[in-house]
Amino acid sequence: MVKLPLKLKAKLLERKEESFIRNLTAPLDLVDFTSNDYLGFAGDRTIFSKSFQLLKKMGAASNGATGSRLLSGNHKLYAELEETLVKFHEVSSALVFSSGYDANVGFFSSIPQRGDFVFYDELIHASIRDGIKMGNAKSYKFKHNNLEDLKSKCNFKRPQSINEPQIYVVTESVFSMDGDSPDLKRFSEFCIQNGFNLVIDEAHAIGVFGEMGKGKVDELGLQKEIFARIITFGKALGCHGAAVLGSSELKDYLVNFARSFIYTTALSPHSVATIMEAYNHLESSKGADARQRLTKNIAYFKDMVHMKGLNSLFIPSHSAIQCCILPGNHQVKSVAKKIQDTGFDVRPIFSPTVPKGKERLRFCLHSFNTRKEIKKCLEILSHNLRGNG
Repeated sequence: MVKLPLKLKAKLLERKEESFIRNLTAPLDLVDFTSNDYLGFAGDRTIFSKSFQLLKKMGAASNGATGSRLLSGNHKLYAELEETLVKFHEVSSALVFSSGYDANVGFFSSIPQRGDFVFYDELIHASIRDGIKMGNAKSYKFKHNNLEDLKSKCNFKRPQSINEPQIYVVTESVFSMDGDSPDLKRFSEFCIQNGFNLVIDEAHAIGVFGEMGKGKVDELGLQKEIFARIITFGKALGCHGAAVLGSSELKDYLVNFARSFIYTTALSPHSVATIMEAYNHLESSKGADARQRLTKNIAYFKDMVHMKGLNSLFIPSHSAIQCCILPGNHQVKSVAKKIQDTGFDVRPIFSPTVPKGKERLRFCLHSFNTRKEIKKCLEILSHNLRGNG
């Protein structure tokens, strides 16, 4: 076997010395405070069973898609799913991708053109950054959730012709590493006033916010004011894949120019059937109950943080993602290990995934977590932060 080049070995060694070496480990058999399965859909037996029933009903009993959607992989379940997404999210069209990463890379590498400008929140997801890097537009970041900083950097007039640059403003409705949200109404008003294109990643809002879990955009009534929304199915919906929501022309463009769509094997019929049944479950009384339990757990967690005097350590958030800042990779790793040793799966987030000095414990809350679990977990955190661990 050919050995790894020395320069690559050196980079691995540097990671180890910084306590930031990534390893693949088996799932921990602990109380879940780390997964994105906010509503418990990933292990829901009803969704699992109904997915197979739908496959039989549609005559789509196939193990794989057999090719990309532009070749042999565009099985009939895709049309059903995309029509479901159009109705549920109140948009003109929806285009399903094989993953959230594929959706963001495909969108941002193909939509902004040479001469255009992309302004993105400094904490935007890595997949969006990668897509922007692959494209030909110039890009600039603005301070996190800071509309005034965006305004100071985005001094362009409303485009009047095909030759003038298009401006794309990119943010998330719920940020994956902070759990906070921008003032989407003010961002939307600014973009409308200036003729800019607002793009919002709703990965961590779908299923959690809005009527029936339609997301933050729906909750604020901004559906018709957004150029594009990227939604994913691997978080609250408990399955896999993603979609770009927007106009019919946007869908046509992506089908023709988004390379991560064109050259990727399509999702299997089973994957698509699971997404469809997850949406059916989301609209059912069981889905409503799960969302209600999650909302109550978020409120209870925040109340307990306040009671334990930990407010100053936590990033303000009304989402299922609650983060406790513990600077330093060694410190956050040590505290996480102590919490895990008591039976709770809470993961540390190291730099450079987050900025140096902003290392944190990331608590992901779920509909299935109990108040007893939440209280006990925060008691253990408080105990260890006081140096008694």
